[in-house]
Amino acid sequence: MKILRWFLVAVYFGVASLPLAWLGITSLKDKNTSISIQPKLLPSPSGSEEGIWYAPTLAAYRQLNQTYAGAAQPFFHYLWNSVLIGLLSTLGAVALGTACAYGFSRFQIGGARDWLFFILSTRFLPPLAVVMPVLMMYREFDLQNTHLGLVLLYTTFNLSLAVWLMKGFIDEIPRAYEEAALVDGYTRLQVFWRITVPRAAPGMAVTGVFCLISAWNEYGFAMTLNNQQAVTVPVFFAGLQGNVQGLPWPQIAAGVLLFVAPMVVFTVLVRRHLLRGVSFGTIKR
Repeated sequence: MKILRWFLVAVYFGVASLPLAWLGITSLKDKNTSISIQPKLLPSPSGSEEGIWYAPTLAAYRQLNQTYAGAAQPFFHYLWNSVLIGLLSTLGAVALGTACAYGFSRFQIGGARDWLFFILSTRFLPPLAVVMPVLMMYREFDLQNTHLGLVLLYTTFNLSLAVWLMKGFIDEIPRAYEEAALVDGYTRLQVFWRITVPRAAPGMAVTGVFCLISAWNEYGFAMTLNNQQAVTVPVFFAGLQGNVQGLPWPQIAAGVLLFVAPMVVFTVLVRRHLLRGVSFGTIKR
């Protein structure tokens, strides 16, 4: 059974990693090889171009500093926008969500279940259904084409997810730790910062990954609200246009790999906490 289990895992991993493997192969090709009718899948140490062989090159990664048709800046400018907006919105959502979840978990709040359902209901509506009202509001406050505009928007949309996930984590922290600290003279704020937050750190990490993935891959608001200063990588790829020589597929493949790599790394680092993060409330101790 163990051999069968590892075999199934290996097969699933192989199938799931095929898109990334294809991107990796394409990023090592030149333009003519990437669009060749006869597919070339394996690198040739001798540089032969016969059959399925091709000469691998890292030129596509070096050429990411170039500005292509349909874009105003090189790829790394848009990657920095995605990093800045994603990290700031994630930090905001996790911080506010943790504080809000602590209040729901530790205090008697009138209509708490109704408030929690209202918070969750903000995710029922598709984001594109409110994109026009948000655009009109942002024009009034001059927040379009700004990093701050997307940070505030992503923080707001991820806040409901952060509250629900963090409430499950905080509910599992025994109240006895906090009561003992209060008896020792700690204030409620000190209890939250020194007792609750360190023990809720794994939950905050898991919540941060989910919020970061959501902000990292978001396309609709980023496309509608920005066309100049705060354009992110998904919008950059969608806006590329072909010139006389066509689209730069090796450079696109290299950029996609660099864009996906941080999410893969974060997911691997917190893989042990992911199942726990999505199973709160289903197991009673």
